[in-house]
Amino acid sequence: MGRIFQTRKATMFKRYAKMAKQFTKIGREIVMAVKQGGPHPELNPKLRACIANAKAVNMPKTNVESAIKRASEKDSSNFDEILYEGYGPFGVPVIVECATDNPTRTIANLRLYFSRANGSVGTTGSVSFMFERKGLFKIDSTGLNHDDVELDIIDYGAEDLTWDDENNELIVQVAFTDFGSMQAGLEEKNILLRKRSKRISQLQQKN
Repeated sequence: MGRIFQTRKATMFKRYAKMAKQFTKIGREIVMAVKQGGPHPELNPKLRACIANAKAVNMPKTNVESAIKRASEKDSSNFDEILYEGYGPFGVPVIVECATDNPTRTIANLRLYFSRANGSVGTTGSVSFMFERKGLFKIDSTGLNHDDVELDIIDYGAEDLTWDDENNELIVQVAFTDFGSMQAGLEEKNILLRKRSKRISQLQQKN
C-alpha cells in the first residue's frame, strides 16, 4: 500500500487517540455532573454544559447516554474534584484541578511531576489567594450583530468580551457565580458556541 497509506494511517491513529482522551475526560465530567445535580439536563446546568462540550468534540450520543446511565447506578465509581496548589520553576504559582477516584495515587503522581520540573507541591491556601475562578465562553460570531449581542451578554453578567473578527469568534468572560445565567441566556437567544470550543470554568491569576 506504500508510504502514503502509512502516513495516512499514522495521522488517523493520532487523531483517534486524541479523540479517545477527550471522550474519556468528558465522560468523567458527565459522571460527576450527574452525581452532583441529577441525570436530567433540563434541571442540571452543569450536565448541559458537559453535553455541549461533548457535541463540540463530536462525541457520539450513545457515549453521552452511556455515561449518564453509568453515573446513575449506585455501584458506579465516585470521582472527586480536588484542587492542588504548588510552585513551578522560579517560584511560579500553579493551580491543578483534578478529578480522581484515588487521591493518594494522584498526589503521589503530582509530587513526581512537580519535582521533575524543579517545582514543589504547596499546602492548601499557599497560592490560591492569587487566583480567582472565572467562566469562559467562546461563541461563533458569524452573522451576529455586535451591538445587540453585547447588550444581551452584558445583561447576563459579562465582565469582559473580545471580538476576534479573524476567527469569527466572540470570547466572553464572566464571574463564576454568573456562569449559569450566561449559559441560560445564550441558550434562550440561540447563540451558538464556536465549533470545537467549550463552555468552561477556569482559574485565572489575579492582576
